[in-house]
Amino acid sequence: MSDEQIRSLLQKVDRAASVPSFGPVSAAGIRGRAQRARLVRIAVPVTAAAAILVATAVVTLRVTPQPSPPQTQQIASLQEKINQLQAQTDATLKLVQEVVERDRQGRRVAALEAELASIPDPMQEIDRHVDETAFVLLYQADKLYKELNRTHSAVAAYKEVIQLFPKNRWADVARERLSEIEQRQINKSEGEARCERPNA
Repeated sequence: MSDEQIRSLLQKVDRAASVPSFGPVSAAGIRGRAQRARLVRIAVPVTAAAAILVATAVVTLRVTPQPSPPQTQQIASLQEKINQLQAQTDATLKLVQEVVERDRQGRRVAALEAELASIPDPMQEIDRHVDETAFVLLYQADKLYKELNRTHSAVAAYKEVIQLFPKNRWADVARERLSEIEQRQINKSEGEARCERPNA
């Protein structure tokens, strides 16, 4: 394997590795990064050793024009070692690619989990809409009572809020308003009754 091939192989590994992201840190992520660092520490020396052996083999083959039988055996031995180192380098590269792919998948899962966490809870959304609806009905009833002086219609509207949303906080306000109206009517009736009595 020539220097150019090794350089090309390392460039492929660099391109296969994605840009690191700095998202939430987990124990599994730290362990994965430590494992990748160990793999890189193993892969770099193995690749360098393979490159040195290849370069040595190439220089040896070029320097000796007619190898003698013992040198032929040495070359065959070196070739065998080079083949073994190539196999180890390929296995290490495959392992590095698998780790990179697992890391990419882990980041994708983390992104999906974050996206899922950002989706509002449907029950909270329903509660919010119910609360808004009860408030609007109470507001309309208040308008009938306080601004338009239509007490009978306001009483019906307050009762509708209580009937439709009995446990809502606006139903409690509607109950208070009905109590106020009832108390006013009682006070008004007592006042009229006093006026009708003859003076003693």
